[in-house]
Amino acid sequence: MGGRTLETVVEEKDLGVQFTTDLKPSRQCQLAYSKASKVLGMIGRTVSHKSRDVMFHLYKSLVRPHLEFSISAWSPYYNKDKQLLERLQHRFSRMIPGLKQLPYQERLERLGLWSLEESRIFLANVQIE
Repeated sequence: MGGRTLETVVEEKDLGVQFTTDLKPSRQCQLAYSKASKVLGMIGRTVSHKSRDVMFHLYKSLVRPHLEFSISAWSPYYNKDKQLLERLQHRFSRMIPGLKQLPYQERLERLGLWSLEESRIFLANVQIE
């Protein structure tokens, strides 16, 4: 191109989404998990008053956006990727006092949260309409 040889790249970030040569979302899932996990860990270490409302609002405003950012572009379709992201919500729901011993689905119901897969499907349908 213009007398220059183009270099081959394995992955490229565009608008905050990591694209790889195979176009699989696994790398983006790993990056989203890593960012969100760091933020969730920081919340767990620094927040001393872990009431349900405080933790819920911190999760929804600081952690969940990393998991949902531009999800329609990189929509995870492998179970391993979905489970990786869902693991963060499991971890968050166990941080809430009084919910740790409950099954995951019941914790979600009590918090009024959807699984990440349900949220992804809902967001995809809303964007189509």
